Amino acid sequence: MNPQQLALAALRAKSDADPAGHLAAAGTYEGEIPSLAGATEWLNSPPLTPADLRGKVVAFQFWTYTCINWLRTLPYVRAWARKYREHGLVVVGVHTPEFSFEKDISNVRRAVADRDIGYPVAVDSDYAVWEAFANHYWPALYLVDADGHIRYHHYGEGEYSHTEMVIQRLLADGGVTGLDRDLVAVTGDGAEAAADWADLWTPETYVGLLRTGNLASPQGPVLDQPRDYTLPDRLELNQWAPSGNWTLGAEGAVLNEPGGSIAYRFHARDLHLVMGSVSGAEVRFRVTIDGEPAGAAHGVDVDKEGLGTASQRRLYQLVRQPLPVADREFRIEFLDAGAAAYAFTFG
Repeated sequence: MNPQQLALAALRAKSDADPAGHLAAAGTYEGEIPSLAGATEWLNSPPLTPADLRGKVVAFQFWTYTCINWLRTLPYVRAWARKYREHGLVVVGVHTPEFSFEKDISNVRRAVADRDIGYPVAVDSDYAVWEAFANHYWPALYLVDADGHIRYHHYGEGEYSHTEMVIQRLLADGGVTGLDRDLVAVTGDGAEAAADWADLWTPETYVGLLRTGNLASPQGPVLDQPRDYTLPDRLELNQWAPSGNWTLGAEGAVLNEPGGSIAYRFHARDLHLVMGSVSGAEVRFRVTIDGEPAGAAHGVDVDKEGLGTASQRRLYQLVRQPLPVADREFRIEFLDAGAAAYAFTFG
């Protein structure tokens, strides 16, 4: 494993921290469903309580709508919710925000609609449900048996077959018969597609100064003050830098004048950027890869000429390069002021 792959440790700690999951042995459990009263709102359902869920097998999944790791699990969670609903499985999504703009209920509602989420969602903007579960990850899945005991958890992506077999076991233990034991077969589209882990050498990178890394700007960053930035003569692999007049904040960066850009030298099949417009108005942008239009390597939010627009703050897929994957220099130029960028993720 090369140094770039070793550098993914932080990413995989978030996306695959518990690769096998954990099923509590028969007669033991990890606790009972804690209070859900701290949810600030419920979508697709009236407020639910542990008493309401007694007698059901319940899957709680913690998520936040800009998280690429969650997005790649969603095809499976949707499929489980649909397949096993008639057998008594209840899926409850718990939306706990990572960025402050994810607390905006209109943004959460839009994400629920856009991602075809039909199961109940507890809006956990105050982190009360997160803390009640003593959770630490996006995504995190907890399975509860019909007696209200937490019997299984899995953090991050993967182990879908194992998780589904645990769902089947808990349903059967609860007296359900006639289960179709075939496992769901799903293929994610766009940002929901499974990652190309073998070619993923670049870690998640935050633009906000609170958590950023590998910033290669010749000008030292200044927190919460407008400043002109220029690109270095060369970016090394996994380095990034802004160009133009930006205000770098704790969570992200805001472009103050048209024509600013961000460059990143990366190695991955996919490049995503959590971004949007501060005002909600459309911001036009242009993506280049090694100085050329995106072409066949364009993501779902960009055309072949590398052109796109951003308005709502969400995850945008900007690059999906065909094989073979190689080191590339990505650049996004914003043609309008008011763009806000928060985090790069890769797949």
